[in-house]
Amino acid sequence: MRLRPAALTLLVLLSAGPAVPANSSNSLMDVSPDGSLLIVANPDNGTVSVVDTAARKKLHEVAVGDKPEGVTWVGAGPLAAVTVYHEDRVVFLDAREGRVVKKLDVADEPYGIVAARDGSRAWVTHEYPGTVSEIDLKAQKVVREFAVGSFVRGLCLSPDETRLYVTEFYTGVLHAVDLKSGKVVDSWKGHSTDNLARQVVVHPKWPQAYLTHVRSRIDVIHGNGSIFPVLSVAHLVPPDGTKRRGGVLLDEFNGSVYGNVICNPWEAVISADGRRLYTIYAGTDDMNVLTPLDDDYEMVQRVKLTSVGRNPRAIRVSPDDKTVYVYNALDFSVSIHDADMKKLGTVSVCEPPKTAEWVRGKVLFNTARPPMTSRKWIACSSCHPDGHGDGRVWQNPEGLRKTPALLGVAHTHPLHWSADRDEVQDFEYTIRGRLMQGSGFLGGQTKPKRGFEPVELEEKCAGRSKDLDALAVYTNSFDFTLSPHVLAPGKLSAEAERGKKLFFDQAVGCATCHSGPYYTDSSLQKPFKLHDVGTGNDDPTEKMGPKYDTPTLLGVYRTAPYLHHGKAKTLRDVLTTCNKEDKHGKTSHLKPAELDDLVAFLKSLPYETPPSETPNTEKYRVAPAKKE
Repeated sequence: MRLRPAALTLLVLLSAGPAVPANSSNSLMDVSPDGSLLIVANPDNGTVSVVDTAARKKLHEVAVGDKPEGVTWVGAGPLAAVTVYHEDRVVFLDAREGRVVKKLDVADEPYGIVAARDGSRAWVTHEYPGTVSEIDLKAQKVVREFAVGSFVRGLCLSPDETRLYVTEFYTGVLHAVDLKSGKVVDSWKGHSTDNLARQVVVHPKWPQAYLTHVRSRIDVIHGNGSIFPVLSVAHLVPPDGTKRRGGVLLDEFNGSVYGNVICNPWEAVISADGRRLYTIYAGTDDMNVLTPLDDDYEMVQRVKLTSVGRNPRAIRVSPDDKTVYVYNALDFSVSIHDADMKKLGTVSVCEPPKTAEWVRGKVLFNTARPPMTSRKWIACSSCHPDGHGDGRVWQNPEGLRKTPALLGVAHTHPLHWSADRDEVQDFEYTIRGRLMQGSGFLGGQTKPKRGFEPVELEEKCAGRSKDLDALAVYTNSFDFTLSPHVLAPGKLSAEAERGKKLFFDQAVGCATCHSGPYYTDSSLQKPFKLHDVGTGNDDPTEKMGPKYDTPTLLGVYRTAPYLHHGKAKTLRDVLTTCNKEDKHGKTSHLKPAELDDLVAFLKSLPYETPPSETPNTEKYRVAPAKKE
């Protein structure tokens, strides 16, 4: 057999060096087993940077694709692997030479990745549809894929490499996967409010797993009561044989009620000797140094809380436990510290992407510091992580409201289910309100709220604050990727094609409101097009219904539950149990097979890339590059 140059290079790299330990949990960053190199994924730039740890300088920056989310060394290196979330690929690169060796197509939304110590296998979480794939690194192909849970992100290898521990992003549930059978053999559920668990680490000596996440208290809309930072500890082999899981409320853990509040716990790492646990907080730009305890009560003991850079999203410890690396995503750099977090230096890993205004907007979107808040418990990204929703339905003052994703929002104004805001800058009212309790950016007074009247529509906030405009530019920047339910770009399955005909059939009427390339009739032309689809009386707490703005259907396959109050658990429920009076399209006459077809079409959206400009597109955004 004659190997192509890329395949031959990959085989040579896989054979290089003895098998030595590597980090075992998912992260945007990884230290080589000998400690000499650091690889860093830069999601906003689409690159991976290679850093010489001794010289403290960047050696290479390698383009890998749209939104890299996880990196790992393969064996002793210099081969490394990176998941590319928006392109459904795992990319292999030679860190020594700074070049891509191979691109491997994988299932949708690859997020975390870890590799066996001997470099023979790698495992990848796929957020949607909630699977883990196993890659034979020598054969350069996916050899297994197994269902694990709902929206899985975090993963970690057990010390003996017989199990994978995997987290569900929206629930914080931890699953154990037996690698011999590929089956889920145990699960640890936490609190019903657990949310946004993107990573897990396992202690090297004790049967304990640590998850950093938040708790979203959906019945409290207040700056110091809605969202809490939590470190959950799962006892993997409890002494009495029962499954048990505890947690540390990190806001209380840090002492002072307001002074040491931290926000958006992102990731953790444990030193190789098991004596220190480091946790980072992306919303308040700081981290805890903790001592793990092998007990069922305290579980960890605080050593210190210390500041790092802007929006820390990854942390690693050198193999000798003497050096700690923190990836400060919005400084576009890695800060280097000793084991006690004394800062030793900084390495720039990439240039800021897009525009300075976009970067400033992302800083504001992700921070819980003043003037965005005064309590430091919550940031915009606490409910809209990287533009997605949090999977929650909140008991807002105006009634039940499902958190919407922000994808395509530049083209689908007005905002909110009740269309009570016509510009992102109107969120000055949220910043100043009970939820965030910040001082805001306009400086002067705004029109006071009058009950549930949409006074935000009377107040022109755009163009009055560079920071508010920057926040709008960033918020309007999220785009869709194609649905994994399509056969190819622009090509639907036979079932979805039949569903498409039903969708556009006037007798069914879906396209009456869900029209245009974004499948919504939302428009900034007044009066706004609001619709009574028969759901306004389902919630006794509703104050603004019964008419609502039409949400986009693009990406609807991954945004359950549905409707403004989240009472439709599935797309079929939207068409049946939540549409008994046929106000939300005429669907009562459809046969079960026709309903299946219609659901198949909805899951296929978008099956082609929507336009970057429409008559309803907002001006506050990063304009797409013009095609020559």
